[in-house]
Amino acid sequence: MQLVLASTSRYRRALLERLGMPFVTADPRVKEERIPGEGPEAMARRLAEAKAMAVAPGYRDALVIGCDQVAVRNGELLGKPGSHENAVRQLRSLSGGEALFHTAVCVHNTTAGTTRIRVVPCRVSFRAFDDAAIERYLAHEQPYDCAGSAKSEGLGIALISRMEGEDPNALIGLPLIALVDLLHEQGLNVP
Repeated sequence: MQLVLASTSRYRRALLERLGMPFVTADPRVKEERIPGEGPEAMARRLAEAKAMAVAPGYRDALVIGCDQVAVRNGELLGKPGSHENAVRQLRSLSGGEALFHTAVCVHNTTAGTTRIRVVPCRVSFRAFDDAAIERYLAHEQPYDCAGSAKSEGLGIALISRMEGEDPNALIGLPLIALVDLLHEQGLNVP
């Protein structure tokens, strides 16, 4: 079966490459908007499935992988900042505090018509840092496409004091441990 990553994220592509299996990527073109009253975990789950399902009609005999991540701090969703100003605001709110990242992965089997989803939480504690540290970090990383502006696979790790979760890859955007389980359920052995 063909493996399809329903994402244009370079971070997710790099994570999936670690599994050493051939795959293609496709742009799901799904709006990442919250439904009123929707919790962060439910939102991540819904968007991961929506991304896989948006791409699935273009592939036969494929396992389509959809992913999404939603970060929350004190009840406020922290999406992709998109700009320097938003990143500064997000990082100021994270300084000395905690955030919970919900990363969902969905595998849709286009042959069987089955869909499986897992959500992997990761609680992140941040060091206290000042505006000068934020500006140095943003100048180096420019994490404007990362939920919460904290890019743990790069210099963002210096902002973090502790991570609690079952898969450190989840914080980067694709929980590989859960994905391998889902692929095994579909009969795809990794490696």
